[in-house]
Amino acid sequence: MDKKNMLIGGALMVCAIGFLIYGNRYAPPPPAPLPPPTAQSGPEATGTTPASGAPAVTGAPLSAATAPMAGNTTFAAIVSDNADAKVTTLRNEFVEVRLTDFGGAVLDVAFRKYPAVQGEPAPFVFNQLHADPMLAFIDFPGLDRAARFSLVSSNSTEAVYQLVLENRIEVTRRYKIFATGATLGEQDDPYEIRHETTFRNLTDQTIALPRAGLSLGTAAPVNANDYGLYLNVGFYDGDSFKFNERSELEGGGFLTNFGIGDRNPKPFIEQPGSVVWATVKNQFFAAIFTLDQPGVGILTRRVELPPFAGSSHANIGVSGAARIDLKALAPKGSTSVSGDFYVGPKEYKRLAKFEHRQDKVMQFDRYFFNRILLSGYVGPFLLTLMHSAHSIVPSWGWSIVLMTLFLKIITLPFTLAASRASKRMQKLQPQIQAVREKYKDNPQKLNQATMEIFKENKVNPVGGCLPILITIPLFVGFFAMLQSASELRFAPFLWAADLSAPDTVAHIFGFPLNIMPLLMGATMVVQMRLTPTPTTDNMQMKIMQFMPIMFTFFCYTFSCALALYSTVNGLFTIVQQLLVNKFTNDEPVASAAAPKPVGGNPWKKAKNVTPKKK
Repeated sequence: MDKKNMLIGGALMVCAIGFLIYGNRYAPPPPAPLPPPTAQSGPEATGTTPASGAPAVTGAPLSAATAPMAGNTTFAAIVSDNADAKVTTLRNEFVEVRLTDFGGAVLDVAFRKYPAVQGEPAPFVFNQLHADPMLAFIDFPGLDRAARFSLVSSNSTEAVYQLVLENRIEVTRRYKIFATGATLGEQDDPYEIRHETTFRNLTDQTIALPRAGLSLGTAAPVNANDYGLYLNVGFYDGDSFKFNERSELEGGGFLTNFGIGDRNPKPFIEQPGSVVWATVKNQFFAAIFTLDQPGVGILTRRVELPPFAGSSHANIGVSGAARIDLKALAPKGSTSVSGDFYVGPKEYKRLAKFEHRQDKVMQFDRYFFNRILLSGYVGPFLLTLMHSAHSIVPSWGWSIVLMTLFLKIITLPFTLAASRASKRMQKLQPQIQAVREKYKDNPQKLNQATMEIFKENKVNPVGGCLPILITIPLFVGFFAMLQSASELRFAPFLWAADLSAPDTVAHIFGFPLNIMPLLMGATMVVQMRLTPTPTTDNMQMKIMQFMPIMFTFFCYTFSCALALYSTVNGLFTIVQQLLVNKFTNDEPVASAAAPKPVGGNPWKKAKNVTPKKK
């Protein structure tokens, strides 16, 4: 493959990544937010459990679930937690789980190993701003976030809440985490919360329970530069995965200009289906509820959040809930809803050990071009390789350098063969150009003559394809890996303060100066100059000279880690090409003076026309 084909492959990759990043970023803005509603301050506001002594309605079903349409039909509202709520904290070396007696649910979870702001001790808190506490019931009259439970018992790793609903049903909610230093099983994790809600019928009548939802929490952008590309709610049905992107709720977008999609914002997405686990997540953290008995659907809503300080764009999160069907309660009988609730970082090594493919929240094969380029396999491989390198050097930046060098070394035989093929192709250009001129009006003979030149000189015309065929899946897989690799968050390297973000060192007239993408572009320019140019087409050469600028532009605001990978890859290729150009001695190409005929009779031997001596 010559540089023309390299150009096509590179252009396709640039277009795919550019569409991914800038398609959502420049979608039409959401409608102007409405003022947040007044926070509810007690059970009276929502009609929860009646006071003790109220008459019971035995034998009647509970009220039907209400549709999630109250208030703003575009956004779910952030709620203010009750000022008189009693908060109970469960703690181990990885998490602090704060429980509230309003709803008997998880208020939020702090990650003790992950700071909220680089260089500051305060931990990142998942669900800090929320539409509902996590695992709170929604659309369940009398048992939502305003229902006040009694704390029955608690210690540092376990808490039990209880409430009597309508004097008929005893509801018990239990939460437990692993203690610090506890011996964990193969599929256990310190970020996991074991939860169980039990309904016990106190009457002699059968009571039908409504379909309800269990809140998964609210995922918010991680900073002002997060445009929400990684915010979504998803679930696994035991066979396939479905993720509802925040952009699906916003309406509009680039494709609506061509009649594809809906311009109007959606208040929510209600999606039926078997739910083995459901998740709500942002770029680096996720809440995943794996039910012991599958649910029956998920609910996704957008949540209006306060804007980041100094930011001009809207700050929009997503909230999710798993729908569950509750069995009818037999007289004096009971039923329960239970499962494992992982709230923690999107670390592939942690998630891959779980039984039901929870590692798919990483979404390595999120888009079509990810799937055709096998990112679902390349991404985990690169992440595992990076962890292996990190076990040698205690720096994620140097781990990326080692990983890149390792990949270049194991692919060296292929790239050397491709480099030699490109060099020989360059030497054949005069012959190929002559054939093009001779058969410019006969494409069939032109193709035959060109292939004959390749055959005679033992050159594989697709030999130069290998570097691109190897590099593109690695680049796209590395990009997919970086979308969720929480290990790289706030990881410093050289002048870069955070490998998961652009390495901005200064601003010039408001424009960020990012060093690593500029180095990446420079290495591409040098590669272009060193690599043999098997073409004489002036337009192709100009386009190829423009390619480094295109790549630098598209990658300029990407994470520093991606530019670091590409820069090290480019430096290695430069050294490799210098050696190939200096030490490779190819066999001489066949002379163009006596090419084999193409079709028809063999050419006649030229007569000797040298004049005789007198």
